[in-house]
Amino acid sequence: MKESASKPTLPPFARDADKASAGQWTSPGRNSALTRYSELDQINKDNVGELQVAATFSVGTNRGQESSPLVVGDTLYLVSSFPNILYALDLTKPGFPMKWSYDPKPGIAAQGVACCDHVNRGPTSADGKIFYNTLDNFTVAVDAKSGVEVWRTKNGSIDQGETMTMAPLIAGDKVIVGNSGGELGVRGWAKALDLKTGKEIWRAYTTGPDKDVKIGPSYKPFYDQEKGKDLGVSSWPAEMWRHGGGSVWGWVSYDPELRLVYYGTSNPGPWNHEQRPGDNKFTAGIFARDVDTGEARWFYQFSPHDYFDHDGVNEAILLDIEWKGKARKALVHPDRNGHVYLMDRTNGEVLSAGTYHYTNVNFGVDLKTGQLKHNVEKSPKVDKVVRDMCPSPPGAKDWSPSSYSPKTGFLYLPHNNLCMDERLSQVGYIEGTPYVGADVNMKPGPGGHRGEFTAWNVTDGSEAWTIKETFPVWGGAVATGGNVVFYGTMDGWFKAVDANDGRELWKFKTGSGIIGQPTTWKGPDGSQYVSVIDGVGGWSGAIVSGGLDPREGTAALGFVAAMRDLPKVTAAGGTLYVFRLPKSPS
Repeated sequence: MKESASKPTLPPFARDADKASAGQWTSPGRNSALTRYSELDQINKDNVGELQVAATFSVGTNRGQESSPLVVGDTLYLVSSFPNILYALDLTKPGFPMKWSYDPKPGIAAQGVACCDHVNRGPTSADGKIFYNTLDNFTVAVDAKSGVEVWRTKNGSIDQGETMTMAPLIAGDKVIVGNSGGELGVRGWAKALDLKTGKEIWRAYTTGPDKDVKIGPSYKPFYDQEKGKDLGVSSWPAEMWRHGGGSVWGWVSYDPELRLVYYGTSNPGPWNHEQRPGDNKFTAGIFARDVDTGEARWFYQFSPHDYFDHDGVNEAILLDIEWKGKARKALVHPDRNGHVYLMDRTNGEVLSAGTYHYTNVNFGVDLKTGQLKHNVEKSPKVDKVVRDMCPSPPGAKDWSPSSYSPKTGFLYLPHNNLCMDERLSQVGYIEGTPYVGADVNMKPGPGGHRGEFTAWNVTDGSEAWTIKETFPVWGGAVATGGNVVFYGTMDGWFKAVDANDGRELWKFKTGSGIIGQPTTWKGPDGSQYVSVIDGVGGWSGAIVSGGLDPREGTAALGFVAAMRDLPKVTAAGGTLYVFRLPKSPS
């Protein structure tokens, strides 16, 4: 049933940012609204079939490559998986040769505490610098012209199980970053660093007393279940909040008009939910915070007392929409739990929560209370195997970022089709070691395929079309003014499809599976280019990048059981591919 009469539009600040960047791609989400949309239309659905390789570049590492290539001015920047080397390529010269590289020399031991491969989700740019995080918990700022380090800030400790894999977000004069490590019982946090110096301005924890979570008089959540004093303590068993997870390893968005940053929090620790009765605030949800002070304005928990590792860290795309005759500043969040949330970004009210993929572990969202309706019959149990729970821990969709096209009104969702069998066990907390308490075996969901690429109609909360893929669609999407959408697959196909109906228009076989984020931009020669990094890995492809034994189904937190055939179709790698249309004869 339709609830809204018109297509959502990009907020003015996003349109202004896109206009200012004029065909460049200066941050992973293209703008702080994370729309991942480019108005470029030189490549369109009529000619995209003519795309050809313009350049390639090896990043020199064979772990999973989840990063996005950036283009700022006449330079392309990309970051490798560990050891997180930053490369600058010259777009003014044939073949785009390397200008310089920067090696942050991260601590080797960081690899040992990374739960899900040694990935990096990309750099961002501002103020003549390139900013990114290293696996061993540093944020670095590098001069964009020379490759010289400007500042370096240490944020966390690998001894406590902390790593950093997320892409920073620039919010005015601040760099917003967060930690990884929920599977090692870290205590999650987000923080703001000074753009010029790297000095910490504020840090907000996910769990603990209100003063640590930065909850004060300005905190006004929409729903009653998010109200109360020190919920970050009282919704946990005694002292468990101290290592309760809730890390901030996903996407951050920013509304400069409201002066609010938005980010999701990850799973509570441990996975064994029977050890942590309560809602386990403020995990598996989304915060809106004052960018200047870090003070929380509102919070909403997608999955209270998370049963399934359904982190809330997926992107929140900021859009403006007419809803039931009223203009709303909205955000769209496709969650792991199987639902696309359309929310009012001023107060956290859920406007709609359509189900975008099969789920039997919950019955949807009660829009009156905002509560997720759990299916208690599918709750995991200690010392008993519960079978056929859908979706599995990576959820209906993991970190892989979607794209929104204002031309179609569709959100383009790369996602999974996975279910699982699971048995819980008791686990104790030891600093810097796995803190899970679950044996998982994942498997294909209904239909037998393991991935899908879906166009979601934000206007009425319905599926427009879906493409079934053999493996999970683990990388990002980009939509263009030429009505083309690009995405990659884990068996190594880079694809272009019609934005309106999903019809395949072009594909190219890369050397390794793709879990990276495509971008599109205009080169110094005036041509439109499309770029993506291949290199299978991450949590989903750890069987390849980590050389895991396919007989050990519970390896990689149960993902190996669903991916035993992946090594038969792709090998590890790490190569940038740049595509363009053929040059016209002179």
